[in-house]
Amino acid sequence: MSDSVLIALVLGAAIILMVLVYNIYQESKYRKQLRDQFGHANKDALLDSNVNSVRDNAAAKTAPPVAEQPVPEISSADPEPVATEFSQAPQIQAKADNIVNENQETSVSGLQETPPQNQPILQTQTDADQQRDFFSPTDPQKLSRTIPVKGRKTLLDVRDMSKQILPWFDARFDYLVYIALYNPKELHAMPRLSSRARFRLVGCTMDDRYQIAEPIPSVNYQGFVVGLQTISRNGLVTKEELLHFAEQANKFAEQMDGLLLLTDMNAFLNIAQPLDDLCARVDQTIAIHLVSRSNVSGMELRSSVEKLGFELAHDGAFYFNDTNGEPLFSIVTLDNSPFTGTLLANQNYRGFSMLFDIVRIPNGEKCFDQFMDMAVKLSSQLGLDLVNDKLEELSTEWLREVRRYVVDRQKEMRRVEIMPGGELAKRLFS
Repeated sequence: MSDSVLIALVLGAAIILMVLVYNIYQESKYRKQLRDQFGHANKDALLDSNVNSVRDNAAAKTAPPVAEQPVPEISSADPEPVATEFSQAPQIQAKADNIVNENQETSVSGLQETPPQNQPILQTQTDADQQRDFFSPTDPQKLSRTIPVKGRKTLLDVRDMSKQILPWFDARFDYLVYIALYNPKELHAMPRLSSRARFRLVGCTMDDRYQIAEPIPSVNYQGFVVGLQTISRNGLVTKEELLHFAEQANKFAEQMDGLLLLTDMNAFLNIAQPLDDLCARVDQTIAIHLVSRSNVSGMELRSSVEKLGFELAHDGAFYFNDTNGEPLFSIVTLDNSPFTGTLLANQNYRGFSMLFDIVRIPNGEKCFDQFMDMAVKLSSQLGLDLVNDKLEELSTEWLREVRRYVVDRQKEMRRVEIMPGGELAKRLFS
């Protein structure tokens, strides 16, 4: 072998080595850029990692590990009514029910057997309390309108009101108060009863019909039921928030000239806390990222996703809706900035994220297969890589674990009669 050939081989090897080193450097730089962009999710949905808990964004809480943790059991003893005159209030049983998954058993307590709707444990004043002439804002039993006015009779028996089965409320997470009026009243304006949690106001008209209360002229009411939704993606309301709500309800009762009856707060929170724990555990979003090693034009991106049935919404995300117009899947940017028509027409993107909201999607297993089929089609059409939050290519094992995780979480929801994507789920996970 001549010297010139040897030199050419050495130079060729050196050039190849330099190209390899440069590619490794570019790959490392590329991955770092993507990690900087993936600031909106946690880790992938495997059993040894965290998933993207929706409550992380709603309440700045840390996402629970995917491996399930036992829920503290509620005492099976029935809560005692505060006043003896309400000794017939419904018994609240809390039987533990084992949810069996493939790898372990998780104890879910107090959520299978719940009190009949609209029949919570009630609290009112005892005779000794009625003899006191002071008011403590931290004690709901001292609120002025919990004391019956001597010589006056309400149009409705407030205790009978608490036994009504009203479809607008669920006593597991709606904190209920009852107001019976002394005289018929029109509702001139909706009361302001809470600054954070949602509430519903139901009124009983003069023909004894319960309906959503509205300020309609010439419609008189003889009583009201107010329900504060205590569980949402912001978490469970605190005892202090319930006390504030009770004070606001008392002011409303004063304005309407009525007698106020409150649900026992401690007994209610004992029921709501395990349900909130379960909601926090199942409220997860699966994120799959489609990324490009260069760029994809916004116009091409929009064309591809719209061909699959996604539509751009006013909040800057693409949504794929079911036959009823309810959103199933969503597509967002890698950095959570909004998509807009102008930006899509004029700029390029490194990729996007597809999101699967476990609690708001019915039939999780079937829908997850559909979700992945769409992701694969978009990956092929746009030349994008399918990766998880660790920037690892999606494997068959990863997909199998995620599918099982989705199914297990939705089983937990169904065991407490919360149908994924149903009306209760929409209320609790909003």
